[in-house]
Amino acid sequence: MRKIDIKIFTFYVLFLFAAASCVGTKINKNKVILTNLPVKIQNLDSIAIANAPVLFDVQYEGDKWVDSIYSSMTLEEKFGQLFMVAAYSNKDAKHYAAIDKLIQENKIGGLIFFQGGPVRQAKLTNRYQALSKTPLFIGNDAEWGLGMRLDSTYRYPWNMTLGAIQDMKLIEKLGTQMAKQSKRLGLQFNFAPVLDINSNPKNPIIGFRSFGEDKFKVTEHAIALMKGIQSQNVFATGKHFPGHGDTSKDSHKELPTIYATKEKLEEVEFYPYRKMFHKGLSSVMVGHLNVPSLETQANYPSSISYNVVTNVLQKELGFKGLIFTDALNMKGVSDFKLPSEINFEAFMAGNDVLLFPENVPATIEKFMLAYSLNLFSAERLAFSVKKILKFKYKAGLNAYKPIATENLYNDLNAAENEALQYQLYENAITVLKNRETILPIKNLDKQKIAYVKIGDDNNDSFVSTLQKYADVTVVEDKNLDSLQVKLAPFTTVIIGYHKSDVAFKNDDFRTDELAKISFLAQRNNVILDVFAKPYSLIPLDNFDAIKGLVISYQNTTISQIVSAELIFGAIAAKGKLPVSINSNFKVNDGISTEKLNRLGFTTAENVGMDSEILAKIDGIANKAINAKMTPGIQVLVAKDGKVIYQKSFGYHTYDKIIKVQNSDIYDVASLTKILATLPNVMLQYDQHKINLETTLGTMSPVFKGSNKQNINFKDLLSHYAGLPAGLPFYKEALNQSKKPSEAYFRKTPEVNFTKKLGDSLYIRNDFSDTIMKMIVDSKLSHKKEYRYSDLTFMILKDYLEKTTGKSLDVLIQENFYRSLGMNNSSFNPLTKFDKNRIPPTETDAYFRHQLLQGYVNDLSAGLEGGVSGHAGVFSNVMDVAKIMQLYLQKGSYGNQLYFSEKTFDDFNTCYFCAEGNRRGVGFDKPQLGVSGPTCGCASMTSFGHTGYTGTMAWADPENQIVYVFLSNRTFPVATENKLSKANIREDIQQVIYEAIVR
Repeated sequence: MRKIDIKIFTFYVLFLFAAASCVGTKINKNKVILTNLPVKIQNLDSIAIANAPVLFDVQYEGDKWVDSIYSSMTLEEKFGQLFMVAAYSNKDAKHYAAIDKLIQENKIGGLIFFQGGPVRQAKLTNRYQALSKTPLFIGNDAEWGLGMRLDSTYRYPWNMTLGAIQDMKLIEKLGTQMAKQSKRLGLQFNFAPVLDINSNPKNPIIGFRSFGEDKFKVTEHAIALMKGIQSQNVFATGKHFPGHGDTSKDSHKELPTIYATKEKLEEVEFYPYRKMFHKGLSSVMVGHLNVPSLETQANYPSSISYNVVTNVLQKELGFKGLIFTDALNMKGVSDFKLPSEINFEAFMAGNDVLLFPENVPATIEKFMLAYSLNLFSAERLAFSVKKILKFKYKAGLNAYKPIATENLYNDLNAAENEALQYQLYENAITVLKNRETILPIKNLDKQKIAYVKIGDDNNDSFVSTLQKYADVTVVEDKNLDSLQVKLAPFTTVIIGYHKSDVAFKNDDFRTDELAKISFLAQRNNVILDVFAKPYSLIPLDNFDAIKGLVISYQNTTISQIVSAELIFGAIAAKGKLPVSINSNFKVNDGISTEKLNRLGFTTAENVGMDSEILAKIDGIANKAINAKMTPGIQVLVAKDGKVIYQKSFGYHTYDKIIKVQNSDIYDVASLTKILATLPNVMLQYDQHKINLETTLGTMSPVFKGSNKQNINFKDLLSHYAGLPAGLPFYKEALNQSKKPSEAYFRKTPEVNFTKKLGDSLYIRNDFSDTIMKMIVDSKLSHKKEYRYSDLTFMILKDYLEKTTGKSLDVLIQENFYRSLGMNNSSFNPLTKFDKNRIPPTETDAYFRHQLLQGYVNDLSAGLEGGVSGHAGVFSNVMDVAKIMQLYLQKGSYGNQLYFSEKTFDDFNTCYFCAEGNRRGVGFDKPQLGVSGPTCGCASMTSFGHTGYTGTMAWADPENQIVYVFLSNRTFPVATENKLSKANIREDIQQVIYEAIVR
C-alpha cells in the first residue's frame, strides 16, 4: 500500500463501512468525499475490468506510441485523460480561460463543444490543442449535422425523418458527409447515431431523434449512418444505452424509469447494439436511466451502474470500444450526489470517458485519494487511459495539425449538402392516404385548387412551389362557415400544417386546428400535408374524410419544395412511416404514388452539374443590368427534368422601385411563335390535317390565285418561302396627317371596336382582314433563300382561327396552357394579372404615345388586338420552361400526350441545312457558320427561339437542358440592342454548358 497520512486513511476506512447508510447528505461541492461506491467494498478487485473475461483487444500499429505517452504521464495526467469537458465558442474570455486552466493544470483529455460558430470553434480548438501536452479529443453532439449545435453550419433531417427512408445508401452517404464536415472542423467524435427504439409516443427527449419504433429499421439505419461516419475516420457513438426510447421523462430534468424486463431489453433495446458492435461501432454512450431489471439499487442511474456498464455492456454484450457517460451535468444523475462523487462512480462503473463533468479538480483529488487507498487498480486505470490513447492514435492525433480556418465556412456549407438534402426528403416524405388517387393531382385544366394554412410557421416555399405547378389560390378566413363559402368553387383543397422546425418545440395540433381539419375534410376534397413529426397526428381521430394525407416530417424550405413536387407528381412517394399513429397507421405504412413527367426542382449537383460554375450567371446578368442593357432579367435552367437554377435580377425599370420577381410576367415577343402558334399547328399536323407538302392555297383559300398559293408547309415554316421579313401594316391605319385614323381607332370600346392595343386605344375588329390582304398581296423574293419572316406565323394564326373557329388566345389556353399548368401565360395579360407583375416594355413615342405595360410591344401584333401568331404572349421563365420541356419530352408532359414523337421530330428537323438555312420547321436551330442564336456549344439537335424584347428559350435533347432568358431590354426605348451585341444570352448559355460535369 502506498504511503498516506494515517489520520486520513483511518477516517476513510471508518467512513466506508458507514457509506451504505449515508444517502443525500448535503456537503460543500468542493469537498472530496467517497460514498456509495458502485460495487461491494469487500471485493475491490472486481472493479478492475482488466481482469474481466472480455478485454479491449484491438490491434494498433500505434501501441508503441500509446505506451510511450502513457509511461511519460504523471498519475494526475492519466486521470485527466478520463475527462471530456464542455466547451463553448459563444462565451466570453472568462470561459475560455477556464478551459485553458483545465487543460494546463488538470490535463483533461478532451472537449465536447456545444453552442457557437464553426470558425470560432476552430480557432478555440487550435488554441486548446496548442496548450495540451497530449492531443485532446474533440467531439460534438451532431445528430443531424453540425447545425445541431453551431450557427452557420448545415442541418440535415432528424433521425425520425431519416427513418422513413428505405434506401440505406442515402443514409450512409449522409453519414459520410456529416463526418467530412466533422473532420474539417477538427472533430474526432460525432455523438451519433441514436439507437433508442422510440416505442413511447410521449417521449419528450428522444422522439424525433430516434429512427423509429421498429428495431430492425432502427438498426439498419444506424448501421448505415455509422458506416458513413466511420468511413472518414471519425468515431460514431451509439446512444443511449441501455435504451431511452420507452419512457415519458427527460433525463436532462429527472431520472426516467425503464420498466422493461431483462428479456424485453435483450429482445428489443439491445438488438441494435449487438448488430452495431458486430459492424465495428467505435463507442457507446450510457444514458442516465433507472432500469430495475438491470440494477438492484433503487433509482440508481445506469450511467454509474457497474452492472449496466461492466457486466451487461462489456461482459454480456462484449463491447470493446470506448464507453462514454451521457453528460454528467444532467439532472438524471447530477441530483443524486456531488459532482466529484458522480464522476468517480461513473469511472468505477466501467466508463472510460466522463462527459461534461462538473468540478474536475475536486474529482481528480478524489481519484488520487481513491487510488492511494487501492480502491481501484493501476490496471483498471491503464485499461481506460490506454484505450483513450489508442483511439487518439487511430484518429491521427499523434500527428496533430491545426485546423485551417481559411475557407472553413464554404467547406462546411458546400453545395453537396443541399444536393443530399433534396435526395433525403425525396425519399422520406410519406403518403398515408390516397383515396380516389387524389395524388398526384392530374388534369390541371379541370382543377380549381385552393390552399389553406394551419399552424404558425412559415409556408412560403410550399405555396410558391405549388403555384409553379398550377393556379393555386390561398384562401383565408378565421370563421369556418365563411371559409367554406370561399372554398365552395374549388375542386381540391390543400391544407398545409406548418409548425416550427426548431428541435424540441411543441408541434402538436391545437384543438381548434383539429376541428378545422375535420370540418373542411367533410365538405371538400382535402389533401392534408403535415410538416411536423408523425406523432402530431395522434389527436386527429377523423381520418376517414381526408382523401390525401402526406407526412413531410419537418417544415424546412426543401421539405416544402419536395412535398409540392410530390403533390403534383414530379416525384413519386417513397417514404414509409417510422412509427405507429394509434390504430390508424402502423409502422412501415406508406403508399407509393405515380410519377408524372412534370418539371421538378433540385440542385445542380444532383443532375451532374456544378452550382459554383452555374453561379457565374449572376455576374453576367448583373453586368447587363449595370451597363443598362436591360433593367431586369429572369433566368431559368433545367436539366434532366429538374429546375436547378431560377433567379431574377434587377428591377422593372431603371428607377429601381419594383424588384423583378420569379413570378413576374414579361412580353416574350417572338417566343410567341413557338409558345402559342407552333404547338397548335403541331396538333393539326399530328391529326393529319396538314403535312409538310400541304400548300398555302390548300390551307387558306385566301391565298388561292396569289403568288403564294404553291408555298408548301415545310418551306413556309423553314423561312424558305421568300416572304418579306415584315410589312408596315400600321401605315394603313394612319390618316393623311400620319396619325391614327378615326376610321380605325376609338378611345373607348364600341361595337366593332373592342380590340385594345393600349390605354384608351381600341382598333377596329376587322383590321386583321386588312393585314391578311396586305400579306396576300406582298411580293416574294425571286431567289430561293433563307429569309426570316414574321408573316409566316401571322398566316398560321389566321389558318388556325379559321380552321378551328376559335381565336389563338383561346386555342392555346384550351389545348396547352391550362393542362400544362402555365397559369402565368396569356395574351393581353391585363385581363388576368395585376399590372404590377408586368415590367413595362417600352415608351411608345411613334404610334401609341404611351408607356406599354401589359400591352404587346410589337406594333403589328398590337394592331391585331394583342393576339398575333408572331408576338403577343406574356409569360415568365417557369411557364416557358414547361412548354420547352414538353418539346424536350417529344409531346408528353404530366403523363398527358399532346402530340406524337414523330410530329416533334418532323418539326425539329433542319431540311435545308445543306443549303445554308439552319431553321427547323418553326423552330430556330444552332448556327451553321460563325453567327447564330446560341453560344455555339449547344448540340445540333437543340432548338428554340429568341425574341426582340431580349428573350430566349432553348432546349437541348442531347444534354436534356432547358434554358430560358427573359428581359425588357427595349425599355425605355428600343434603340441600340446592346444586350445582343454583348452576347449576354449566349454567354449565359456558355456557362450552362461549362457547368456540366458528367
